[in-house]
Amino acid sequence: MPDAMSFDQAVAVLTGPGGPFEVVEQEVGGQRLKVWADLPPSLRHAFDTSRLHGDKVFLVYENETWTFAEVMSRVDEIADALVARYGVVPGDRVAIAMRNYPEWILSFAAILSVGGIAVCMNAWWTADELAYGLEDSGTKLLIADIERIRTAEASLARLGVRAVVVRHDRQDGEPPDGVDRMDDVLTTGAPMPEVEVGPEDDATILYTSGTTGSPKGAVSTHRAVLSASRAFACRALVGAMSDPPKEPSPYDPCFILAVPLFHVTGLVPVMLGCFLNGIKLLMMYKWSPERALELIERERVTQFVGVPTMTIDLLESPDFASRDTSSLASVGGGGAPAPPEMVTRVDKSFERARPGLGYGMTETNAYGPQNAGDDYLRKPRSSGRPVPVLEVKAFDGNMNPLPSGEVGELCFRGPNLIRGYWNKPEATAETIVDGWLRSGDLGRIDEEGFVFVEDRAKDMVLRAGENIYCAEVEAVIYEFEAVHEAAVFGMPHDRLGEEVACAILAKKGHEIDVERLQAHIAARLAKFKVPTIVEVATEALPRNAAGKILKRDIRDELIARRG
Repeated sequence: MPDAMSFDQAVAVLTGPGGPFEVVEQEVGGQRLKVWADLPPSLRHAFDTSRLHGDKVFLVYENETWTFAEVMSRVDEIADALVARYGVVPGDRVAIAMRNYPEWILSFAAILSVGGIAVCMNAWWTADELAYGLEDSGTKLLIADIERIRTAEASLARLGVRAVVVRHDRQDGEPPDGVDRMDDVLTTGAPMPEVEVGPEDDATILYTSGTTGSPKGAVSTHRAVLSASRAFACRALVGAMSDPPKEPSPYDPCFILAVPLFHVTGLVPVMLGCFLNGIKLLMMYKWSPERALELIERERVTQFVGVPTMTIDLLESPDFASRDTSSLASVGGGGAPAPPEMVTRVDKSFERARPGLGYGMTETNAYGPQNAGDDYLRKPRSSGRPVPVLEVKAFDGNMNPLPSGEVGELCFRGPNLIRGYWNKPEATAETIVDGWLRSGDLGRIDEEGFVFVEDRAKDMVLRAGENIYCAEVEAVIYEFEAVHEAAVFGMPHDRLGEEVACAILAKKGHEIDVERLQAHIAARLAKFKVPTIVEVATEALPRNAAGKILKRDIRDELIARRG
């Protein structure tokens, strides 16, 4: 095997003139940005190229197998129905609300191919939340499973939104009035309608899971989504060239979809990464570590992407030792910081797989700095480095860039960013300043360009004038052998302003000795960083759809209980 290149050498080879991921400068939205030279004009064009994969398997769901040819044939039929039956024209919003079914992907591709905007709705939303999303986005048509149809039934009638139900068996009764069955509205063999779609046309609206106020609809153009997808592909090849696997894999690439498609991680790097690059995608109906291990063994899955808790679930599963996970080349994900001790554990627990982490947001189409392999083992608290189309800097409170090593708000600039929030110009202006997207995360960038996320700015504990970064305390807590989940946050304190608190969930078969845990932290961190309030949970800590622990919910409940 030839010697590995450095990270910078690999980037230069791939993104330089004539390279497979050539980068050039171009004006986008009034900003002079680095962009991919040969990006397709739209996702319609990108989906169209997947027809070249023909009878190659794309989707595996339960006992179903879909080839690329079969997927695109159904995409054509749905696109035809959108235009001919429902009158969808470019710019119309068409919402998707369902579990991870193949129809989620088929509908998404069809909507974008006819110039519609796919509103990717959280399948866990309540009736009120679904009603908010439908009304806020001005949705014309909803494509959903029967559970979401019934949840949204009242708002569909009130808002005059038409709906199509998927996977509905008439043995389960007729769908509500005014709701069509997808099988009834498709014309077999219908061709894709002729529609012009361009790079600056809106493609998606994903609702952010903000901790305060109503969700905001993050709007991305075709260019933004494609730019992010291309960035993930480039970064994967950079990693292969600069940090080769432990040994070559004899298996064809295969991803397992363990996170929801309505979350940007499942949508862009996983689903679109497979769709646009001819890779097999194994879909899970719902998360179960035992089922995931079974499928990894059965389908020879090579790439696992999830939130860190899912990786811990795999390692802690009683089935882990008896299942063959040797096909895995990468075990990684994003959505939340990974405990540093888990990085080494992943590297030692799998025969081939290297650990990985990505730091992105809905607003960046999931793309951001990434860390993997030896770099991740060397700097387990870092989120890694991005490829050239994305700039990352730390800024002070006045949006002045900070020098290397200084902690400030991490901001992003590149063609993969959202163009703004749907019908919320004030929120857009607050988040995107002179082309830089404010992440709301505090962090620093070291001399090698590695990004370190210290914490959410709003979650930082300010104790008697001392800044305490929760991620630092959590990293130490996760080193305590009995801990399965941990969340550190600030609690109001009359004298100090805030005191450090944490919520802990023990691993199965373990108990948390609070005094021993506090001694463990005190041996590694300054005394003022040791939590004075330790809440031992009896069930999993609450998380949002992106897999992030809802610290505010835990804090508010604790405050209420304490009076």
